[in-house]
Parts: sequence; structure tokens; C-alpha cells
Amino acid sequence: MNWEVFVTCAVTGAAESADKSEHVPVTPKEIAAAAIEAAKAGAAIAHIHVRDPETGLGARDPELFREVVERVRESDTDVVINLTAGMGGDVIFGAGESPLPLNPNGTDMVGPLERLAHVKQLLPEICTLDCGTMNFLAGDYVMTNTPSMLRTMARRVQELGVRPELEVFDTGHLVFVKHLISEGLLDDPIMIQLCMGIPYGAPDDPTTFQALVNALPQDSIFSGFSIGRMQLPFVAQAALCGGNVRVGLEDNLYLSRGVKATNGSLVERAVTILEGMNVKILDPDEVREKLKLVKRG
Repeated sequence: MNWEVFVTCAVTGAAESADKSEHVPVTPKEIAAAAIEAAKAGAAIAHIHVRDPETGLGARDPELFREVVERVRESDTDVVINLTAGMGGDVIFGAGESPLPLNPNGTDMVGPLERLAHVKQLLPEICTLDCGTMNFLAGDYVMTNTPSMLRTMARRVQELGVRPELEVFDTGHLVFVKHLISEGLLDDPIMIQLCMGIPYGAPDDPTTFQALVNALPQDSIFSGFSIGRMQLPFVAQAALCGGNVRVGLEDNLYLSRGVKATNGSLVERAVTILEGMNVKILDPDEVREKLKLVKRG
């Protein structure tokens, strides 16, 4: 059991969800406001993607990230900023017997350092590293993160003094995390996010989750979450297994059946669950101390 938990709110993500809920933030102003809303509700960390303001689709334009980060930093609300570095590894193969050429509609594949351009410019306290390649959702989309790409990204993040949040979607990803540790590419404390229920990664049953927890590197700090209707049950599940929690509209659009959530309402519900378990909710400064973060801006 973890008696002192920090809450991360993943406020928007990159999925095609903006047309499914009016509460999904799209513009930099909306995304920054969502991060501030989550912080006021009790989240210590805001995990941030950006979207094309015209289409609502996920984007990786450093200027969009810059506007979001500046708005959050200039606000009167403190929150740890966690920027995604997952964009730029999207491959969509051609269908059927013609996998090549790649489908240009959705394929966005760039070099590992370009994927970190916004991290280098803005120096958030945390950025994510997706620790493996996997079939992601349906169709012909592959989330691409080769070992050499990830080693390059880990080395650059280490040089920048940013704490990597290691996104683990299955057991093999933890094997690679341990390789990065042994190669000196990750500094303590090791921060891991166990991502459950995403097709076709680890399912979100308690046995699988506990198996991943049992395989964590020694003394690592972890969070856990699931998507959809299992997001809120995993608030309790993660704390019971010794971890921290993540909620937010990136992973789930509903507070209850038929009731659309906001980021603030999901954080408030997570805080209610945790406080009902007699758990202390950590604030941003306590998280900075726990994770040895460097605050800039």
C-alpha cells in the first residue's frame, strides 16, 4: 500500500477524441486551462499533449507546446509539467497485400532528437519515453520506438536534466528499462508509468498488473492507470499495489455511465477515492522532492 500518492492528470492525449466530448481541450489556451483546472482539483502533475487547433488531431509543433507551457508557468497555480515525447513515431502500413508504401494519412516518423525538440526548448520537469514498439489499437498502426531510438532519446533527456517517465505497456518494455538502467542512461529515481488496458498491450486485470509491479526495477517509483471504465477502479488498484495514479481525458471521457467527465472532475473523484482510503495526496513541491525534479521557467 502506498500511503502518500501523487496524482497525474493526462489532460488531452492525441487520440481522435475531440469530437466525442466537448470537454476535451484542443487549443493551447484550452489545454493550459485544463492543466490548471486539474492542479486546482488536486493533481500534482499535468501530462500534456498538444493538438492542431484547426483539426483537433494530435500534433508535435514545438510552438504549440510553448504556448501551453508558458500559460501554465505564468499562472498562479503550481503544477509539475510533464510533456509527451511520444509523437513522431507513428507508422501506418498500407492495407492488405500492399504494406508499402506507408499510408501517408497518419504516418509521422521522424528522428529521435526531433521528437525531443520541444523538450530541449522548454525544459519541462518530466517528459515521457514510450519504452517499446507495439501494435496500437486496430488496423495497421504501429507505435514505433526501436532500441536505438530510445537509447538516443534517453541519453538526450539525461543531458537536459529532465526526468523521463518511462511508459511501460507490457512486460518486455520493463526488460528494456532494465537495460537502460544497466547502461547508465537513466538516473535515480527511476519513474515508471504502467499503462494498462491498451490494445494490444498488457490487459488491465489485477493479476497482470501485479505481475508488472513484481517485475519493476528495485526502488523505482511507479504510477498505474487503465483506460475507459477501468480508469477510476485503477486509482484504488494502483495505490493498493504501492503506486501512484493517473486520470484524465486522454484515457477516459466519462465520470460515470452517460456522464461526460472534465479533467477536474476526474481528479476530484480520484482524490475522493484516495482520501477514503486514508491516503495523503502529495502536492507539487512534495513530488519535486520525491522525484528530484528540476523546475525551470
